[in-house]
Amino acid sequence: MIPRARTLVAAAIGGALLMASALTGTASAATSYIYSATLAKTEADAKKVAEYWKPDRLKKADSSTPATPGAKSTATSAAAATAGPKTSAAPKTAATPVRDVLPAAPAKGGPARTMGKVFFLFGGKEYWCSASAVASKGHNLVATAGHCAYDVRQSAPADNWIFVPNPGADGSTPDGFYVGATLSMHEDWAGQADYDRDFAFVTVHRGYRWVTGKDGSLDLQDAGQLQDNVGGQGLTTGKGFRNQITAFGYPAGAQPNGTRPFDGRTLKTCEGMTNKTVAPARGLDQGVQLRGCDFSAGASGGPWLLNFQPSTKLGVLNGINSLTWQGTQGKYDAISSPAFTAVTYEVYRHAEGRDS
Repeated sequence: MIPRARTLVAAAIGGALLMASALTGTASAATSYIYSATLAKTEADAKKVAEYWKPDRLKKADSSTPATPGAKSTATSAAAATAGPKTSAAPKTAATPVRDVLPAAPAKGGPARTMGKVFFLFGGKEYWCSASAVASKGHNLVATAGHCAYDVRQSAPADNWIFVPNPGADGSTPDGFYVGATLSMHEDWAGQADYDRDFAFVTVHRGYRWVTGKDGSLDLQDAGQLQDNVGGQGLTTGKGFRNQITAFGYPAGAQPNGTRPFDGRTLKTCEGMTNKTVAPARGLDQGVQLRGCDFSAGASGGPWLLNFQPSTKLGVLNGINSLTWQGTQGKYDAISSPAFTAVTYEVYRHAEGRDS
């Protein structure tokens, strides 16, 4: 039960509180609870998305809306009450044994640069979130929040989705930008906005970089594979609670008291021991909370890492920023993630097996 002194505020798109009436993707036959969707199928499709995100637009993208709940939505609001109980019969665990995924350094060596932002459109409006590159056999996988890739208000995946690792404060893309190819997530996020399932894995196409020709024209240049360029975080599941983690994100939104300590252009971190939390109105029965963290909107989708090594900038992914929690001092004082379980690992494996 949420104490009265604390108010839950979702670092998510506001429509996430509404039931989705239809799903537009497909479910895996072997694991029927996995929702899949195509974002940009072909190279030609990817180039169209890349053309949308030209340098002038990317420079202004941080001033667009971080993926937040909109309009003062809280766990005690009437909208939250309409979320209702879960009805999915999807398992809390999966039969396949979980195997830890080891982190991967960039192909050219040096510290990893996996943290970044995702930019996308919901209903024709631009939004952005935080995210990270994750090690995979295809060298092309990104982890973020479900609400940073799928809009439950319109029962549709995001349009023009890109990942920018290590973005410059001026909107530059020193390690290129990567167009989303396929989306894999749990059907309970797509169908019910279930915050126990607010995570997503997105495969991406080979990267692009905008270059200026001698005649002043802008041209797209191939930037190579994501993991080769920036490395990839590992992945582990089934760790439960009481773990020492380091959380990352690009917070930007205002605090409940109206202050704005973050600008969304600088990567921020929080560290601490996790504990269990719940938010029944959001469908969160197995939430993992990190107290003492004042992240705000924009940090959604940023990674939670176990065993993070500052020298290599690598660790193992064990959660993502999903919800923010408001304390008694007019500011956020905690963040939470869905628990990463064997089901999360199955979604990862499904995503890893998809081509970009």
